[in-house]
Amino acid sequence: MNKKKTKSSHIIRLSFLVMATVILVVSCSEKKQNKDLPWVPLFDGQTLNGWNVKGGKASYEVKDGTITGTSTMHTPNTFLCTDEVYDDFILELDYKVDPKLNSGIQIRSNSVPQYRNGVVHGYQIEIDPSDRAWSAGIYDEQRRGWLYNLENNPEAQKAFRQDQWNHYRIEAIGDTLKTWINGVAAAHLIDDRTASGFIGLQVHSIEGEDKNGAQVSWKNIRIITKDPQKFSQKSPLEPLMTNNALTKEEMDNGWKLLFDGMTTEGWRGAKLEGFPEEGWIIQDGVLSVLASGGDEAAAGGDIVTTEMYGNFELKVDFRISEGANSGIKYYVDTNLNQGAGSSIGLEYQILDDDKHPDAKLGNHKGSRTIASLYDLIQADTAKIVNPVGSWNHARIISENNHVEHWLNGMKVLEYERKSDGYRKLVKESKYVIWPNFGEADKGHILLQDHGDFVSFKNIKVRSLNDK
Repeated sequence: MNKKKTKSSHIIRLSFLVMATVILVVSCSEKKQNKDLPWVPLFDGQTLNGWNVKGGKASYEVKDGTITGTSTMHTPNTFLCTDEVYDDFILELDYKVDPKLNSGIQIRSNSVPQYRNGVVHGYQIEIDPSDRAWSAGIYDEQRRGWLYNLENNPEAQKAFRQDQWNHYRIEAIGDTLKTWINGVAAAHLIDDRTASGFIGLQVHSIEGEDKNGAQVSWKNIRIITKDPQKFSQKSPLEPLMTNNALTKEEMDNGWKLLFDGMTTEGWRGAKLEGFPEEGWIIQDGVLSVLASGGDEAAAGGDIVTTEMYGNFELKVDFRISEGANSGIKYYVDTNLNQGAGSSIGLEYQILDDDKHPDAKLGNHKGSRTIASLYDLIQADTAKIVNPVGSWNHARIISENNHVEHWLNGMKVLEYERKSDGYRKLVKESKYVIWPNFGEADKGHILLQDHGDFVSFKNIKVRSLNDK
């Protein structure tokens, strides 16, 4: 008998025993730790209690302890949504999807009549069984499109298991969104567009009979809402920040930043060759006009873009203080307005409608309220306005004299520049003293200093071609 060989075999068996013991201890420790976490189930395994369907007409049923969604022809995206809304949370779930079917998990999502007739919109954690393999990437449903795709994360792309159950961990804490797929870090996003909303399970709209009846299933859906920051996991991924940055889709569609979050490049005083030395500050990626209490000597004055724009689309996030008044003007000609108290141009009104007296004034009733065409056309009274101190999103589109004002994703007014109807409004307003008011083919974009503290960020523009 070879004693040396026997001794070696004994050592190997002992090593395996030690390893098995370590694995068992770690596994038990993890299970105990997981059991001790304040998880709350969102699905009882038997009913759809606590959930409701929004959007299209795809079907959902409980089958073998899972929620199963089935695709249906000729219907838009369908979502099974929680009755409850959530702000900060950690969500975990398992899913299995037909390779032919795209799907997703909505988080911090909403549906209100004023926003595109109630369409579901908000962050979506992608389920993508295609060759692209962007599962657990972050998409902004019915708003900005892709925010964080997986084209630069091959490890996460490979982590998806075709025709098998996959596990997601999703963290939404403050302005930070993090995702994992089967334990592999997939996305790490810093974005503050939406702070709360429901969770939704998507059955994507389909084209082609071959996808009709394709299914996606979910199970083990649970959430932590009590002190989720205590149980947050560190992501090895560098965070992608959306503030004052262009998404890939925006870059592909010709958008340019008008504010980089750090400098005043691209801006000057409306009546100056350079940027005002006082009255405006940049702090934490936010451009703010300081309150001056109506003291023009202390005010920095209006600022304008160094470039002029004809057909354009503009996006601006703005935040007002209590009782504040400001505005975004366009087609501003600074050469014609030297000596005027404020540079003249068409104005997207920014106002605290509840506290500022201008909300009750105006040549046309309500035409000085937030998002209105100042003194000319009132914005839709059903508009969505976020509270004072919160960010609102303005959008202005001007193409071939057709102009639209949007607020928080809702179109609130539209008009035709240079039309008879438009000229009649001008004739009846204070603007009548300026010949051809608002009819320039090109002009500067202006942010107004009205003596109140107002902040701006995510200022983006793109030129639109003439038709």
